[in-house]
Amino acid sequence: MNEKDYDVIILGGGPAGLTAGIYLGRAKVKTLIIDSGIIGGQTVLTYEVANYPGIEMVSGYELSSTMQKQALSFGCDIISNVGITETDIIGEIKSVTVNNETTYSSRSLILATGGKSRTLNVPGESELKGKGISYCATCDGDFFQDKEIVVVGGGNSALEEADSLTKYASKVTVLHEFDEFQAMEHAIEKAKANPKIDFILKSHITEFQGNGKLTGIKYKNLDNGDTNEMKVDGVFIFIGYMANTKELENTHIKLNEKGEVITDENLSTNVPGVFAAGDNRAVKYRQITTAVADGTVAALNSIEYLSTHSK
Repeated sequence: MNEKDYDVIILGGGPAGLTAGIYLGRAKVKTLIIDSGIIGGQTVLTYEVANYPGIEMVSGYELSSTMQKQALSFGCDIISNVGITETDIIGEIKSVTVNNETTYSSRSLILATGGKSRTLNVPGESELKGKGISYCATCDGDFFQDKEIVVVGGGNSALEEADSLTKYASKVTVLHEFDEFQAMEHAIEKAKANPKIDFILKSHITEFQGNGKLTGIKYKNLDNGDTNEMKVDGVFIFIGYMANTKELENTHIKLNEKGEVITDENLSTNVPGVFAAGDNRAVKYRQITTAVADGTVAALNSIEYLSTHSK
């Protein structure tokens, strides 16, 4: 077997991809994990993970690093920070070209490319991500016990998470750029009835303030153009989610209207031998634990596929 030929290639080195790699490597399946960014995915950006079963508290970086070491210890090869420039997945042999120069092939492929929350793209956001700015209430809500926070957005996720965050925060301010919410009526009514929630409408954040830790925001009133400042301990942004599937748009993989990969209960895609796992799938909940579960299922089904499609 050529060193560039594998049994399984995994696109994505987040929790789903690393878990799949651990299971495949332990089963003595020759496996390559390719990631266009850093290994660990969005988990690396999480300051502390407090709801991973069996672990009381760990940083996202530490959890990702441990998963990577496990995958390597079981024989996985890992390539990161590369550009995936071409994929051919329709035939029996799948191929992935990296940086327009090296092509790797496999008989099965697992798509674990993950996803990302939509960002505001304003000054200070990238620097303070995970340092007061969060995109996941379930992950980070309990770190803001008795703190004042802001929730950005006006859809179901924003208002429902604002309500849930009042379990921890002393005050929640919902900041929305329109004068009406896009959420369902029941979510709007529940948020408005919560005494711990205030609302600032027709405004958007123009800057996040802080040095190593979020301390406040600047926001602009879209009616009169006035700029205001607010001291806050945390900001949760819920303005939508994007699956990392742009590279899959011309690969015959079936995506839904949101660009998410459609799979069956075995995590098989519409292309034989190709599976999907993690946040790039069309799912309701996206957590580290759900990604890990997906990685397990995708790996086991990939192993079964290989055994029934002998060389």
